[in-house]
Amino acid sequence: MDFSTKLTKLKQNHLYRSRKVSENAQGTQLIVNGKSVLNFCSNDYLSLANHAQVKEALKQGVDKYGVGSGASHLVSGHSSAHHDLEEALADYTGQDRALLFSTGYTANLGIFSALKDELDWALQDKLNHASLIDGNQLIGLPIQRYLHNDIASLKRKIAKQTGAGMIVTDTVFSMDGDRANIDDLQKIANFSNAILMQDDAHGFGVFKPNIPQNSIYMATLGKAAGTMGAFVAGNEDFIEFLIQKSRPYIYTTAMSPAICVATLKSLELIKKGEQKAKLRANIDFFRNFSTALGLPIEASNSAIQPLIIGESEKALKISQTLFNQGFYVSAIRPPTVPKNTARLRITLSADHTQSQIEQLLNKIKHALH
Repeated sequence: MDFSTKLTKLKQNHLYRSRKVSENAQGTQLIVNGKSVLNFCSNDYLSLANHAQVKEALKQGVDKYGVGSGASHLVSGHSSAHHDLEEALADYTGQDRALLFSTGYTANLGIFSALKDELDWALQDKLNHASLIDGNQLIGLPIQRYLHNDIASLKRKIAKQTGAGMIVTDTVFSMDGDRANIDDLQKIANFSNAILMQDDAHGFGVFKPNIPQNSIYMATLGKAAGTMGAFVAGNEDFIEFLIQKSRPYIYTTAMSPAICVATLKSLELIKKGEQKAKLRANIDFFRNFSTALGLPIEASNSAIQPLIIGESEKALKISQTLFNQGFYVSAIRPPTVPKNTARLRITLSADHTQSQIEQLLNKIKHALH
């Protein structure tokens, strides 16, 4: 295989991806490739990744449990820290039980893996995360997608299905920042021999979970919670079924128990609501100020605020211009987003100041012109 030619083609099409190296703790200000920048592309929505109380909890967790878990959950890797966190997450989400996974990607693969022999069809929102699509492919079901957030499209698709199925959606869409209508999706599931599954990676901690009875809920802990890992929440029987049948759960080493201790502290801070209130104020300020400047930011009331540029080359140039001026905003390009919708994906955190947001938006307006 000629990988060199393939890499050259990616570069020519402005689709080549490269990594920047950050040199300090995650936060609103980073040192990246040796340059100090304001960080507007992190998923650390509640600014908990470097929070003093979360860091102290991690240290205490290391002192008690060490670093690694040593094994998978079903061997010797399931500690009291894992168990306590699962119970706390079940309580927070209002579900019978929760089950920890090492990443959100493996959690989604794990759900599909367990349901391999239970599903005859799955219908997915057009803009669902890649891990949901990969989970679908993992069990050999045809990829069927309804138009984004389009209930009429879903109804047309579902009328053609037979047997047991699953309606699958992001809760907050990672590249657009808009939200699925969970109540409407559950109504359709109720009348179609289907179960609803939602991936709340970008909503957990920012919005109150909306989990209909007997549905499947997955969320990650590496974004608003500021740590790492993921969990699935649901009724008692479903979680027990996952433990028995989910290959990514069964055959993966459990995440560090110290991380679980830190995440328990993150969950306490999420419940207090102070960081959430700060983020909410920043979102409102961003929306109002961008409107006043006439910037065509897409409609979103989440921490994700997309500015559609169109061409990948142009999006890259604007992103680099902003970086040179001290603002770190990623250019998101196909295949992560549909063709001709390359964008600046601006993400807000609780610890951003209004002055920083104002500076960013003024720089973006200038860069666009």
